[in-house]
Amino acid sequence: MDTESIIFTIGPLAITRPVVTTWAVMLGLTLLCAIATRRLKLDPGPFQTMLEGIVGTIHDAIDDTLPDYGVRLLPFIGTLWIFIAIANLVGVLPGASSPTGDLSTTAALAILVFLSVHWFGIRGEGVRAYLSHYVQPSPIMLPFHIISEISRTVALAVRLFGNVMSLETAAILVLLVAGFLVPVPVLALHIVEALVQAYIFGMLALVYISGGIQSQQSRSSRIKAGASS
Repeated sequence: MDTESIIFTIGPLAITRPVVTTWAVMLGLTLLCAIATRRLKLDPGPFQTMLEGIVGTIHDAIDDTLPDYGVRLLPFIGTLWIFIAIANLVGVLPGASSPTGDLSTTAALAILVFLSVHWFGIRGEGVRAYLSHYVQPSPIMLPFHIISEISRTVALAVRLFGNVMSLETAAILVLLVAGFLVPVPVLALHIVEALVQAYIFGMLALVYISGGIQSQQSRSSRIKAGASS
């Protein structure tokens, strides 16, 4: 651990700069949600219209990937998308760095996605029915399924970390070489790439969850088809 990034300690627990930045993003989003939902109106103003547009867009994206699950997955996928987008954009602020440029943050997000895949899968069919797909079509496939789950979780964490870190590094190098003659293009690139990386992470999470749910739906369909025949 980089000792320079440690801000303070709580006993043996070291609180680093990415952790504090993450807390600040979480607090800011919580306050924003609390303020935005206090006075909702049937005839919305510009701010409420913008928020409804964001929520509606996320809901439609989920429904396009996994029909009829938009309402169920919206809280998790929506929060994931918005949090990562804001966390990535923090790096635009002078003197600040994106918490997603730290591997510990992206690893925590990837673990949440890993747990959510199994959570939604188990909710759909129950523990026994869900776990049974790991031994399909043969029990010999179990270790391969386990390796696949672990590898894609690691890849999810490393992909976001690597992209955000490389983006910030590239921006710093450009500014060092060209001075402040090209701040606007660099800033625009950073903003676009930050939003793109948030979208990719959220879509991958949605695809993984969709795979867990649809594998159970396919299995149930096969069972029903066999019973009817």
